[in-house]
Amino acid sequence: MGRRAHKPDAAQRRQVEAMAAYGIPAHDISRVVGVDAKTLRKHYRDELDLGETKANAQVAGFLFNSARGGNVTAQIFWLKTRARWREAPTELRHSGSIGRKEMCEYTDEELMAIIREGVAEYGLASIKTINGDAEEAPGSPAPAASTPRLVYPAG
Repeated sequence: MGRRAHKPDAAQRRQVEAMAAYGIPAHDISRVVGVDAKTLRKHYRDELDLGETKANAQVAGFLFNSARGGNVTAQIFWLKTRARWREAPTELRHSGSIGRKEMCEYTDEELMAIIREGVAEYGLASIKTINGDAEEAPGSPAPAASTPRLVYPAG
C-alpha cells in the first residue's frame, strides 16, 4: 500500500517560506515538515525560491527606512554597498624606490638634492647640515666625516 498524498496547508507554507528565508537547507526543512526532500520541492517550490528574496527585501526596506530616518551607520552602509562609495586610502606605503632607482642606489648628494627640492616645493623650514666633526654624545658612534647629517630646527 502506498503513502497518502501530501496536501500542504497555509501554515505549512508559511513555515517553509520562513525557514527558507532564514537560510535553512531544503533537506532540513523537509525533515521538519515530515516529507521527503523531493516531495518538499514538488509542493513548496515557490516558498523555497521566494523565501530568501522576500526576507532580503524586508531587511533592505528596514535598512532604507533607517537610513532615511537619520541612522548614519545605515546611510554609510547603503552608500558603500548600493551607491559604490569608497573610502579614500589613508595610508601611503613607500615601495623603497624613487622614480626608477632604488633608495640604496642614490648617493648622499643626490638624496640631499631631493630633500632640498621637497623643502623648497612644500615650503618647509630650512634644514642645517652638520658635518661629522661636531661633538657627539658620550658613547655614540661617530658618523663618517663625509656623511652629512640633517638637523631640523626647533619650533
